[in-house]
Amino acid sequence: MTLQIAIMFAVALVFALVGAGLLLALSRPAGPAKVYVFRMVGIMAVALGVVLAISASAMWQWSTES
Repeated sequence: MTLQIAIMFAVALVFALVGAGLLLALSRPAGPAKVYVFRMVGIMAVALGVVLAISASAMWQWSTES
């Protein structure tokens, strides 16, 4: 695994954890604006983490093929 792929996995993990944290924060009562923002940003951050992880694993697989 190259350094670039490891960095992609690390960034994917950070985004996924931040997104999950925002979504878990919705379990506490909050105003409608905060709920909207936390839901939208949380879902987008989790999705970005998943897409980056898939991309990093594809790059890792391509770099090992020869």
